[in-house]
Amino acid sequence: MGFWGRLLRFGGVSLWRGGGAAVPFGGSRVLVCGRQLSGAESETLKQRRTQVMSRGLPKQKPIEGVKQVIVVASGKGGVGKSTTAVNLALALAVNDSSKAIGLLDADVYGPSIPKMMNLKGNPELAQNNLMRPLLNYGIACMSMGFLVEETAPVVWRGLMVMSAIERLLRQVDWGQLDYLVVDMPPGTGDVQLSVSQNIPISGAVIVSTPQDIALIDAHKGAEMFRKVHVPVLGLVQNMSVFQCPKCKHKTHIFGADGARRLAQTLDLDVLGDIPLHLSIREASDTGLPVVFSKPESDETKAYLRVAAEVVRRLPLPPE
Repeated sequence: MGFWGRLLRFGGVSLWRGGGAAVPFGGSRVLVCGRQLSGAESETLKQRRTQVMSRGLPKQKPIEGVKQVIVVASGKGGVGKSTTAVNLALALAVNDSSKAIGLLDADVYGPSIPKMMNLKGNPELAQNNLMRPLLNYGIACMSMGFLVEETAPVVWRGLMVMSAIERLLRQVDWGQLDYLVVDMPPGTGDVQLSVSQNIPISGAVIVSTPQDIALIDAHKGAEMFRKVHVPVLGLVQNMSVFQCPKCKHKTHIFGADGARRLAQTLDLDVLGDIPLHLSIREASDTGLPVVFSKPESDETKAYLRVAAEVVRRLPLPPE
């Protein structure tokens, strides 16, 4: 007998399967009805439940001037999600210079876009009283890191975080953007739900290393987006392989093809493999993303392939 079974039994409650059964509860005997619902009744119950739940959900409203929103997410931190988001935004611009790209850092507690994009300062206010994004490498950027001190911790409860996300979504003058890449915080919590329920999202990109521990949470992240009806475009297998710069020997430090196995389980595609390379880390730390600073490198070519696969899977933008 498991823990919950013992707890229920010794707490004075016994659960019985089958038809009607007498269940001791608080010293009395209660008749539990075990009648099975018919298919029609079950479907009606599901519809009523969906209607009740939808009443409390906010109405999705597009971000003014933004054609398509792409969220970059992961089930856990430390898998290179923000680095992927930054280089994906730059790769989208490289692949098609006619497109206008924006980058939104939705990680309120740990914003990293300012450092990776080499941006500092507070946003200016436009005439319409909206914040103007900061610009670098041709990418319009907005982050909570522009609104607080770099070393100041954001010690906020849920309601304050939701208010900050609402401000980042609705009080920014993006101008006219073809793609807005959103760097989501790790996990499947309030921020992910708030963003998914407030704005229409064209697609989600799930980032994971091939490691089993990371893949467990990546699986949860993909399922979360499916539950809130956000299309999952595919997985990016980050830190897929390490190549020794001297002998060129390749080592799968975090395992081989873990994300590909997960993609098969979820009936998704792998958008690309990003190697574990020193230049990617150095470029991010110095505010010179590798797609910008090393345009001919193999690492940049990997990001360009991912960006092309993302665009190929996006729905047609609204006219």
